[in-house]
Amino acid sequence: MFDLASVDAAAALLREGGVLAYPTEAVYGLGCDPHDQAAFERLFALKERPATQGVLLIAADFAQVEPYIDLAAVPEAVMAQVHATWPGPNTWVFPRSAKVPDWVAGAHAGIALRVTSHEPAAALCRAFGAPLVSTSANPHGEPPARDVATLQRYFEGRLPAALDAPLGGLDRPTVIRDALTGAIIRA
Repeated sequence: MFDLASVDAAAALLREGGVLAYPTEAVYGLGCDPHDQAAFERLFALKERPATQGVLLIAADFAQVEPYIDLAAVPEAVMAQVHATWPGPNTWVFPRSAKVPDWVAGAHAGIALRVTSHEPAAALCRAFGAPLVSTSANPHGEPPARDVATLQRYFEGRLPAALDAPLGGLDRPTVIRDALTGAIIRA
């Protein structure tokens, strides 16, 4: 178990191919290095989720996610909306650049990205030095974990580590919007 005082050690675990549960704006997420396919496969095995569904990436700032976006395909007006909502609890689905590993996007043409304002998650991304996979911490079909006790019950010793810090206070997962049109995909 890590806390905010040991966030550098949590980031080191991720760099070594580990999977980590960490608090986000509304629920605990499961994260790993998006470029480490073996770690990604361990994360999906924990979730018991089909890999074709893809995941989002969470970051501490725009510079961390910019390389994953095909910026030439995104209308300037929508990019202005994106920048107005970040950092914050807004996830945007962008046309993806060649830097996005296929396993991260799953069967989707785009990539879901969020620049978080939730300090524990942002601190983890800063310590890691890049965006992280972020998918709800739960077995497929179960409600997302909102506390460490639920993580322990769901994963029964199979989860390598968790960052024990407060959630961000949202009642529901973040809004997801389309970065080509600005339309809301999930409210």
